[in-house]
Amino acid sequence: MDDKQDYIPALKYDALTPFYDVVLGWTLRESLFKPQLVKQANIQDGHQVLDVGCGTATLTILLKQLYPKANVVGLDGDAKVLEIAKAKAKAAGTEITFNQGMAFEIPYEDGRFDRVVCSLVLHHLTTTNKLATLQEIYRVLRPGGQLHIADWGKAQDTLMRLAFLSIQFLDGFDTTADNVNGLLPELLLKAKYVDVKEPTQYKTIYGSLSLYTASKSS
Repeated sequence: MDDKQDYIPALKYDALTPFYDVVLGWTLRESLFKPQLVKQANIQDGHQVLDVGCGTATLTILLKQLYPKANVVGLDGDAKVLEIAKAKAKAAGTEITFNQGMAFEIPYEDGRFDRVVCSLVLHHLTTTNKLATLQEIYRVLRPGGQLHIADWGKAQDTLMRLAFLSIQFLDGFDTTADNVNGLLPELLLKAKYVDVKEPTQYKTIYGSLSLYTASKSS
């Protein structure tokens, strides 16, 4: 599975997909960290913006609502979740392009996007596919473009480490080890990003959630 990983639904099982928005809204301080991630991205009018692993498009829609003059694209590997995303975007009155594709095989040309956001995706991937995803995002970013990530980070204390065990039991110990060991910045550097930072951390009932930022060289 290290070479090419099959798609894993957001809550691991297809049957749980309809409950994804409710779970995140209740448990992960989504209304706090997603607006902060958008603010961190510093999107400008005319920017081409990609949401990798967009899921049900809560973040994608927020991006378009806050920056209506940006062109926002959502990418996800799950056809079922994309149908939910499209319905939500239509109900919100937002014009967003959605495509199906894997994060480590992004179906766009080199240098297309000014900004890429990625929320709660990388911890589903093996180390090999995390690196492949970061390299693919680097490829589709324009020179000077930025990647902004929200995902599980290094446990801030013993309580947060114990809390994260629930995520590891659900999503797998192998795929989540890089996150809880604080290795995402190292992987970003390995993928040739510059200005790698972890500006914000949150404590949640499932563990430590971090925001990261990194740039493609100009």
